[in-house]
Amino acid sequence: MSTTEPTIRGGSLERSIGFYGLLFVSLGSIIGSGWLLGALNAANIAGPASILSWMLAACMLGMLALVYAELGATYPIAGGPGRFAYYSHGPVAGFVAGWASWLQAVFIAPIEVLAAITYVNSVGWVSDHAKLVDDNALLTHRGLVVAVILMVIFTLMNLAGAKFMSEGNSIVVIWKTAVPILAIGVIASLSFHGGNFTAGGGFMPYGWHGVFAALPGGVVFALQGFEQAAQLAGEAKDPKRDLSRAILISMGIGALLYTLLQIVLIAGVKPSDVSGGWQHPLGKDPSDYGAWYTLALAVGATWLATVLIIDAVISPAGTGIVYVGTSARLSYALGEEDEMPQALASTRNGVPVVSILLAAVIGVVAFGPFKSWNSLVNVVTGATAIMYAFAPVALAALHRTDGDRPRPYRCPMPQILLPAAFCAANMIIYWGGYNYTWKLACALVVGLAIFGIGSTRADTNLTDELVHAWWIAPWIGGTVVIGALGRYGDGAHLWLPEWVDLLVVIVFSLAIFFLAASLAITREDTQRAIERDAHQLKALQELA
Repeated sequence: MSTTEPTIRGGSLERSIGFYGLLFVSLGSIIGSGWLLGALNAANIAGPASILSWMLAACMLGMLALVYAELGATYPIAGGPGRFAYYSHGPVAGFVAGWASWLQAVFIAPIEVLAAITYVNSVGWVSDHAKLVDDNALLTHRGLVVAVILMVIFTLMNLAGAKFMSEGNSIVVIWKTAVPILAIGVIASLSFHGGNFTAGGGFMPYGWHGVFAALPGGVVFALQGFEQAAQLAGEAKDPKRDLSRAILISMGIGALLYTLLQIVLIAGVKPSDVSGGWQHPLGKDPSDYGAWYTLALAVGATWLATVLIIDAVISPAGTGIVYVGTSARLSYALGEEDEMPQALASTRNGVPVVSILLAAVIGVVAFGPFKSWNSLVNVVTGATAIMYAFAPVALAALHRTDGDRPRPYRCPMPQILLPAAFCAANMIIYWGGYNYTWKLACALVVGLAIFGIGSTRADTNLTDELVHAWWIAPWIGGTVVIGALGRYGDGAHLWLPEWVDLLVVIVFSLAIFFLAASLAITREDTQRAIERDAHQLKALQELA
């Protein structure tokens, strides 16, 4: 990087998204299928103490949201989470961050499609006359056709442009936010049993282990998505003013909403169903329609049950639309690398067409090996945590190598917040369990192999850049080892005592954080890296 002039590979994106578009993109990503399924999963794992899981997740992800708010506002480019590490640690680290970001994003659209189809299949007439899901929860031939059609619709909305997608999403998000608020008010007014908070073994029947285990079991997955505004920063009208506000407000709304949903679900179920434990809080044979539908019927709110079935299609579909666009912006950012196909960074009428089509194809292919919502939640959460972990490391380095750049928003107490945010991301990875962590590590190795092949074909010399990225190997490798020795997941060996394991994760994370921050590229190389995205920043200046 220090010996070559920067080259611009990508096409220009149209800056057409205002504040509310950014806000609704992030909020719409947070309120998806997670609100329909997350509270019940958390109650199964942690009982009433699942309320603490949401609060803890809100604090941990809130720290990361503050980091993204500064990065996104300072570097408003498309697929930002895949570029920030490139600015701070060079092309190798930038690719790994972008690859992790793309992995988590590209599979969320098919997850949301599966959630929508499963709920629709639960309607009696559909199940009897047009079965979409078989008795083993696998897509039937009809279900597969519907899934592909939904992915095509998501793709067409994104091909119409970011402005069209964000404006259409804004209408959907208003609905998606109103329905859970309605459910909270109606169910709390009809059924609220305060004794449930100490039923089935007390407030914390499974101890802190249950509280922590609930986070990767759907809690973090539900709350993730605040960074979507940063993904579309390259198409924001005024990112310096709007981006940080959109990220932080969406995170706050999502955290409050999910915490209230968990409280209402716990208090709303029949006391007799949880007196012996929280394995079946909706009864021994709950409806296939989903937790909130079953609860609405139980309290006599049949009209609300109908609304919830409609929302069970709209909420996942809205999130799926956003994530097709997100995946495209991330592959667009990867296309800025010399080692990746330039077509990924090409645009037509301000739209990254090739990247959008790639996201759609991978999403359709995912319906083969991944056939249920639960099957992908943990692995997507782990990939998201890896993506999040790069952000505080990148920002700490950029404070030194690019500290003179105007910053519309600055995260508070960065000396404390940044290492704490990195620790938070690593805790989420650890709680996800060894059986998922080692698979993610293998996926990162596959990505690096692809990058290596691209580097050979492009004849780029990256040997000198490895000195800035070698910390990734002990970080991911150490995470796998700690997971194998720890207390979470199918591969847990329980060799690390309770609480000692968390101390080990924190100490290890701090060591990696300060090591990584010290290995940043030079100030000159950072400027060269940023200049590669000059075409996006120039478009922003022209709008000013």
